[in-house]
Amino acid sequence: MQTMIPKLDQLNKSWLLYDAEGQVLGRLAAEVAKRIRGKYNPMFTPHMDTGDYVIVVNAEKVALTGRKMENKSYFHHTGYPTGARRISLKNLLQNKPEEVIRMAVKGMLPKNKLGRKLFGKLHVYSGSEHPHQSQKPIKMEF
Repeated sequence: MQTMIPKLDQLNKSWLLYDAEGQVLGRLAAEVAKRIRGKYNPMFTPHMDTGDYVIVVNAEKVALTGRKMENKSYFHHTGYPTGARRISLKNLLQNKPEEVIRMAVKGMLPKNKLGRKLFGKLHVYSGSEHPHQSQKPIKMEF
């Protein structure tokens, strides 16, 4: 038995549209990461990009469970002394709602060159409009 490695011309990449309104953040991010990675595809290969392009709209209307709105915060360090920065989820949703979904999906992708390439296939918008109408995205339901 031989392992089949798919050729790039055999992969049919489509554009998918997810509406985040009322969806739980973690479940939405897991579904989007699975689609971007291509794990649903029978031709999935761990070292190749076999996934689809994903558009997420209505990012500001994503749902959260429990007390995450008050308790959850994101941390990063600038690299300078006393450069620790912490921002609450509530502030991030008010100022940059797209970043909440981007960070959740990025944490579920591989931490290597392939993961950075896959992350470029994610397009998140805070409103219901997006500039990808010409790609004819397929509306996905949970």
